[in-house]
Amino acid sequence: MKKTMMVKINRRASAVVSIAHFQKARAPPGISTSARTFLPPNPNPNPKLKSQFRSHSAASVTTIASSSHQPSRSSDISHESFKKKIDDINELENALSLYNEMVQMRPLPKVIHFNQLLFLFSKICVLRATFWLPNFGFSLLGSCFKRGLVPSSALYGTLLKGLFKQNRISQAQELFKKIIDEKLCQTDVVMFGIVIDGLCKVGNTSTAIKFLRVMGNGRDANVQPNNVIYTTIIDSLCKDKKVDDALALLHEMIERGVAPGIVTYNCLFHGLCNLGRIKDVTNLVNQMADFCIAPDVFTYNTLIAAFSTEGTMQDVEDIFQIMIQKGENPDIVTYNAMMDGYCLHGQMDKARNVFETMLSRGIGPNILSYSILMNGYFKKNENDEAMHLFREIPQRGLRPNISIYNIVLQGLFRMGRYGSARKVFIEMQAADVNPDFHTRCIMLDGLCKGGNMDEALQFLHDMEVDGSALHVCMYNIILRGLGKSGCLDCAWDLFNILPLKGIEPNVATYNTMITTLCLKGRLEEAKEIFVKMEENGCSADGITFNFIAQGLLRRGDYEDALRFLEEMDTRGFSMVPYTLSIIIVEVIESLVQFSSGYWHRRVIPDSSPTGRYSHEIKPIFIVRSTVENLICNFFAYSKALL
Repeated sequence: MKKTMMVKINRRASAVVSIAHFQKARAPPGISTSARTFLPPNPNPNPKLKSQFRSHSAASVTTIASSSHQPSRSSDISHESFKKKIDDINELENALSLYNEMVQMRPLPKVIHFNQLLFLFSKICVLRATFWLPNFGFSLLGSCFKRGLVPSSALYGTLLKGLFKQNRISQAQELFKKIIDEKLCQTDVVMFGIVIDGLCKVGNTSTAIKFLRVMGNGRDANVQPNNVIYTTIIDSLCKDKKVDDALALLHEMIERGVAPGIVTYNCLFHGLCNLGRIKDVTNLVNQMADFCIAPDVFTYNTLIAAFSTEGTMQDVEDIFQIMIQKGENPDIVTYNAMMDGYCLHGQMDKARNVFETMLSRGIGPNILSYSILMNGYFKKNENDEAMHLFREIPQRGLRPNISIYNIVLQGLFRMGRYGSARKVFIEMQAADVNPDFHTRCIMLDGLCKGGNMDEALQFLHDMEVDGSALHVCMYNIILRGLGKSGCLDCAWDLFNILPLKGIEPNVATYNTMITTLCLKGRLEEAKEIFVKMEENGCSADGITFNFIAQGLLRRGDYEDALRFLEEMDTRGFSMVPYTLSIIIVEVIESLVQFSSGYWHRRVIPDSSPTGRYSHEIKPIFIVRSTVENLICNFFAYSKALL
């Protein structure tokens, strides 16, 4: 039944659009171009209706929220009856049935009734995640034009909202531009808000700002942007990390007499804190006080999270105390942020105290609370405390998720407890928690670092057989493990068949192979991979150049090393300290070798009364031109480091 109704609506909407294109030339001349898009065929056009539509002004538009609408007594009875029908509807089929009943009425119901029905229909569609509202709306719009009813801004606003919900962004933009350019209805701040919010949600902030510039100018001079409009754009700019533009918009907002609210400042706090701009946050807090705007829980939570990473824990404690004094009750987000800060600073005792305080105040921990504490304990090598918390999670009525298991696996592998890590992985699978990308990488890395290459290779093979999503990072881990375990030939074979597996090597893959070959003294093969890397369009980075230069220097190939260092400098990469240390050692050894067996006679006047000269043999370093060039070039390249 639902499917049949949906098909009917879709057909009706398609017919409206297609027939409208066919009837463009026959459309009443008083109807604008965009109106023809939705205009259904009318076999008997009424000339009075044309005149009425042509002379229609913004003042005559009836909106869904119009408080000035004063119906007559008979209309009032009809309105009450219709309102009762609307209130009784909670199913999609009933709404469609009422619509079919309405379009057959003579005289037709008022536009406000159609608006109310469309609004109700949109609510039902949202609750049921139904996405064919725009088709129904366009059908309703066509019926309005056909029967001489002028659609209101509420109807167009509902249509725009439906298009944005369906992610039909370009169609929504086109419709809104036509509404503005061709005056299909009187625009209002609500309609602009729908469009700007829809554009910002998809990241099209620049277009949203263009529509903001339309408000208050030209034909829309009476439609002024409000706090919600500005806050929506400011939030979107902050999410795009364009905080300076957001601050400029805040200044413009204040200059135009639009008072910012706590939500406006919270958006800015969040954007600034994400970029570590604590000083700007402090300035905004002072500005907010000038406007007599009190911080809320979200404000304090944002500040606590920011100062936990960028400031000191004393700052965090001060903010927490101010929060309590101002009568704001800390929530789970507050306590999690404080625990995270203490864990980042290695103060696990204070982090645990926050956890206990949270419990004593009747706030139950969530999975994030446990993950923060467990991660902190593992990093402090307090493995038993972390595992105790892990076993406590089910007792709190919580179910460990993949993030919890990843923390446990990584912590156990870091402590060298490979057997325990395997057991936890098996336990995770038994609990129907599917491993993700990070889980697989943790397992591969842990097995490789533990020297269990056979098990790591079997784990990778099982993933290939199961059809799991494989990533080049997983192969990089295996290649690095094979190289460190001395299985260089196996690593070379695996590297060569990566394209056959549909894996495209990245710069980390090439660097892994080049590093391994250089450490084993197989420089010619390393240089071959370097050439292959460049031919395949994968540009070398500073790691590539440094490792090849280190290998050449250790082998004494100074001229080749110089060529690589010059190319590295040309591409803007820096020499790492280890490369410089090799240079210094090699140069000193070369100087000692060149000076060995060479003596220079220096004539010194004899102070004896005879005036004779005696000869004193003084050893000095005699440096050949090659070594001189090495010294000059190497110290020129290392100037930035020194």
